Amino acid sequence: MNELVSIITPSYKSAKFIAQTIESVMAQTYTHWEMIIVDDLSPDNSNEIIEKYSAKDSRIKLIRLEQNSGPAIARNRAIKEAKGRYIAFLDADDVWMPHKLEKQVVFMDENDLAFTYSSYELIDEEGKDLGVFTTKERISYSGMLKTCSVGCLTAIYDTDKLGKVYMPNIIKRQDYGLWLKILKEINTTKGIVAPLARYRTHKHSISSNKLKAAWYVWRLYRDVEKLSLLKSIYYFCHYAYNGVKKYKQ
Repeated sequence: MNELVSIITPSYKSAKFIAQTIESVMAQTYTHWEMIIVDDLSPDNSNEIIEKYSAKDSRIKLIRLEQNSGPAIARNRAIKEAKGRYIAFLDADDVWMPHKLEKQVVFMDENDLAFTYSSYELIDEEGKDLGVFTTKERISYSGMLKTCSVGCLTAIYDTDKLGKVYMPNIIKRQDYGLWLKILKEINTTKGIVAPLARYRTHKHSISSNKLKAAWYVWRLYRDVEKLSLLKSIYYFCHYAYNGVKKYKQ
């Protein structure tokens, strides 16, 4: 199995962590990849760091947006430019374990899956371990409406089976919207329960602001998924309940 994997990385003010992110990709045991980093008009020196890596490794490509457009547009631009059969996602402050791509691509091939994911470890801004988010072995569209079990840094989809699928252009929770879009088509899939990546938490991130995150999920139900009011309330109640216990594993 030696299919090209296109890694999608939006970058904005990523100077502090982007080197660690890139190095985790360069350390992969699966080597047939391209990493497409889309700069969203960063005001820091992150591009200088990225360019140093791209000068050494032609698999690393930097695209600069002409105006600040948000992560959905940045990721979608990278997907548009991607040449790989597999589309994988890795944000500019997260890292992969060395065997991540190898294990997941083999898993997808052996199980004939169009979309997969894995569990992941949680770390803080200094890299301190904060526990593990253990995902579900199998997910479905209706199940994903109740709780997002897929971390963006673990997701991979197969363009041979799905074509190129893009994120909805919304302010937040674009990745959640993409997983729902894919699951609408395939209905169900399964993932790797072992953690294959490390997700970095930030004190002021959207995921740390529960009320704001909940609002964006509600808008996703209503504006993107076009659920009725009753269905939105039903799934939101499940989402809120699951959110309380999500990281207590």
